[in-house]
Amino acid sequence: MSVAVSTKRFQFFPYLISLLIVLFIGFVASLVTRPEIAGWYSTLKKPSFNPPPWLFAPVWTAIYIMIATAAYLVWKHRSRKPVYIIARSIYFIQLILNFSWSIVFFGMHQIAAAAVVIILLWLSIVVNINWFNKFSRTASWLLVPYLLWVSFASILNMSIYFLNR
Repeated sequence: MSVAVSTKRFQFFPYLISLLIVLFIGFVASLVTRPEIAGWYSTLKKPSFNPPPWLFAPVWTAIYIMIATAAYLVWKHRSRKPVYIIARSIYFIQLILNFSWSIVFFGMHQIAAAAVVIILLWLSIVVNINWFNKFSRTASWLLVPYLLWVSFASILNMSIYFLNR
């Protein structure tokens, strides 16, 4: 006897867990990032389109909520099928890359290495969108603002690299 997974009904605790995972990653990364904003980061030459530091926290918070919501929508279709396992694996890879960028850029002050990480992150988001779309169009669309923000962050990262070589 198989148990069908309900994809219609909202499940609070799985959604909360999804939110907590993503927000925890963002919070831990911010512990490395925040002290460097007024310190090391303030000493770097930045392009004219560099946003003010206060903008990053609300943008990332909104994006993290969208990422968690997308993951929850895909989780509702969970199974042992390879398509789900691959989608879940890609999701966690992009989360690891997301977390790693802050460590490499702000924690290690490695701007060029961070550019490599953010390019890998961008690619993983594109792949993540594609795989999430196999389960939920809404989930895939929820990742588009993330892709756009990381696209902007990639240009910013590369600009900072070239201005500070």
